[in-house]
Amino acid sequence: MKRYALRLIIVLAILSVAGIFMIQFSFLKNIFEITEQELTETTTVALREVAWQILEASGQTSKFDNIDPVERVTTHYYLVNVNDMIDPDVLRSQLKEQFIRHSIHLDFEYAIFDPAKKKMGYREYICAKTDSCIQLPLQEFPLSSKYTYYFAVNFPKPLPFINYRMQGWYLITGLLLIVLIFFGYSLWVIIRQRQFSDIQKGFINNLTHELKTPISSISLSAQVLSDRKILDNPARLFEYVRIINEQSSRLARNVEKVLNLSTLDKNRLQLTTTQIDLSEFTEKAIERFRESELSKNASISVIKSAPGLLVQADEFHFGNIIQNILENAVKYCKRTPEIKVFITINRKKVHLMFHDNGIGIPHEERKKIFRKFYRVPTGNIHDVKGFGLGLDYVRRIVKAHGWKVKVEGNEIGGSVFSIIIPLKNE
Repeated sequence: MKRYALRLIIVLAILSVAGIFMIQFSFLKNIFEITEQELTETTTVALREVAWQILEASGQTSKFDNIDPVERVTTHYYLVNVNDMIDPDVLRSQLKEQFIRHSIHLDFEYAIFDPAKKKMGYREYICAKTDSCIQLPLQEFPLSSKYTYYFAVNFPKPLPFINYRMQGWYLITGLLLIVLIFFGYSLWVIIRQRQFSDIQKGFINNLTHELKTPISSISLSAQVLSDRKILDNPARLFEYVRIINEQSSRLARNVEKVLNLSTLDKNRLQLTTTQIDLSEFTEKAIERFRESELSKNASISVIKSAPGLLVQADEFHFGNIIQNILENAVKYCKRTPEIKVFITINRKKVHLMFHDNGIGIPHEERKKIFRKFYRVPTGNIHDVKGFGLGLDYVRRIVKAHGWKVKVEGNEIGGSVFSIIIPLKNE
């Protein structure tokens, strides 16, 4: 699939998901409003029935035709005009009966207006799930100048009714969300696989180049050495032998990197840790690096503020970590490489820090460079060859030891790689 086609599919998928979310939540909002309106209508019918029953209990049903009994003041606050004296016991009984009959299973509070005192008199809070409530009425009932004999009803917690009526829609919405989450995850996997595929292609191209170059040099040198006339020119003979040795070493290093990757991917890594002197071991690793052709122009110095530190480490893999960091410091430097290695202790942790004066690493790329095959983008310029395996190897080995590795910017330019080793209490 071409890159622009994949991008188009991703954009369309995102727009589709966003559209589905908007439609579904708009639909939920409408259902919520309809259910709320249904609660209002059901409550109005129930309260009209209560008003009728109160008038019937006093034998004044004839007054019912002359009044508009129910007034909705706010969303969940109602005034009920009965135009006659109200018996609190009858009112309480009828409110509970009519709300149960109309399936309004909600807490409510009510109060009866006292015309003599011009204020709300008798008031009570009724719980839907129990016969009695300790809770006091919450609502400060507003008065009305339109009625003489009336009572007020308020629903302080109307959501349970709405949620109960909407639970089917909530279930459908939840299932839709689960489907969309799986869809988003699948899309993310496709994008990640595409990125990984591109990275692998780059790795294969680099690997092919890095393997073909020494093989070609060795093959060419072997052809020259197969000519008997080469014996007449010892200097030329030794030069081609040197080329073969150098390219063989280069080929061996590349093969070793790939084999290390294969070993780590199959989880066959087994550390053989021993107690080592950190300063002494680091200096020996640096000396071995100085013997390589890559370090011929590099200046490397070790600054120890805490000599004689003993740590548990696998000598082989720890040595490779140091070699990889030093190689990167030299390869990614456009001037004379200067590397300073610091060994310090801070808060019961040993910090092995490598300060270089290279090209540095952009802040947004610093977390990515420890990924397998990842290399910092440089446009169309690829003047430094590599596989993107070195820092992934460093990360895995450091993690296997129970250590940490991080990279920061250097104040003078370049980068600072730090290996943080916790000190264990003896």
